[in-house]
Amino acid sequence: MAAQDVLVEAHGGVFTITLNRPAKLNAVTAEMHAAMHEAFEKFAADSTLHICILRSASERAFCVGSDLAAFDPERGLPYAETGYAGLAERYDLDKPVIAVVDGLCLGGGFELALACDLIIASSRARFGLPEPRRGMIALAGGIHRLVRQVGMKRAMLPLLTGESIEAEEALAMGVVSRMVAPESLEAEVEAICSQILANAPLAVRATKAIAEWSIDQPGLAAAMAGQEDHPAFRRWINSDDGWEGIRAFIEKRPPVWKAR
Repeated sequence: MAAQDVLVEAHGGVFTITLNRPAKLNAVTAEMHAAMHEAFEKFAADSTLHICILRSASERAFCVGSDLAAFDPERGLPYAETGYAGLAERYDLDKPVIAVVDGLCLGGGFELALACDLIIASSRARFGLPEPRRGMIALAGGIHRLVRQVGMKRAMLPLLTGESIEAEEALAMGVVSRMVAPESLEAEVEAICSQILANAPLAVRATKAIAEWSIDQPGLAAAMAGQEDHPAFRRWINSDDGWEGIRAFIEKRPPVWKAR
């Protein structure tokens, strides 16, 4: 792998991972899997980093999935225990990850985007899981996440046909969090990051963790009854930040978050 296929940058609490293999539409190699695993490890471990942005250096494609030219039918395309691109099976990451999608987002690339908390897309983005057309299935979480995120009937059409979903339809389905014109994509992502960074980091993390946990609860009553026992809730309620917002309001000053 060229050293520049996966770029990382940290600035102002935001960690950016950029896929930079434009000639191959960011098709993922084994080396890129390893590099992205390392990048997400760094993001997860650094308490000064609060948001991860996952993006492409190219307007043509976010990612079109695995590089089939490097695919071994016997072994597949090996990746770390954290799953496809270091994210698909990283279930304990409580900090938000935002996929910025412009152009094609197919196969494993779509599965990677679905594993993010938000998808901000340009109006020219296209999504799809075309694996059945190659005799394969979307094993990196695409089937499971799409069904959970949009419902069975809406998910089954693109899953069974392998057809692409235009950005506007993806927004209507609930796959995309927000869609903007291509020329507005950067400003929109920056604005969303600014809004999240203005919030208490531990409150953001607890919100994400409890939301994900809630999906697996048997009902609303069980989720409401059990939330105070969730580790993320306990960490938040016992933190300085858990009370800083109230103190700042009473003292008529901006809150000073310490993420502790």
